[in-house]
Amino acid sequence: MPRSARDIATALQQKGFRKKENDHTFFHLWVAGKKTAIFTKLSHGERELPDSLLSAMARQVKLNRKQFLDLIDCPLSSEGYIDLLRAAGHIS
Repeated sequence: MPRSARDIATALQQKGFRKKENDHTFFHLWVAGKKTAIFTKLSHGERELPDSLLSAMARQVKLNRKQFLDLIDCPLSSEGYIDLLRAAGHIS
């Protein structure tokens, strides 16, 4: 099910990602004041993201598609997300 690019950007920022404008809009995850290697991006022209792009973004932030949608739709909290990343060894 497609999602609005605006909703995704808002949700990512609420979950600890910081926005940086460049040729695309980049979102880098910050934990305890430090930038991590976890990031994703949105193209400036995107208004609605199809399932294929949602899956690609999920892979970029080290989640499966269902977990990514939970992150965006809010059942997965920022603390829960960070715990998943730590358990998988993506961040320390």
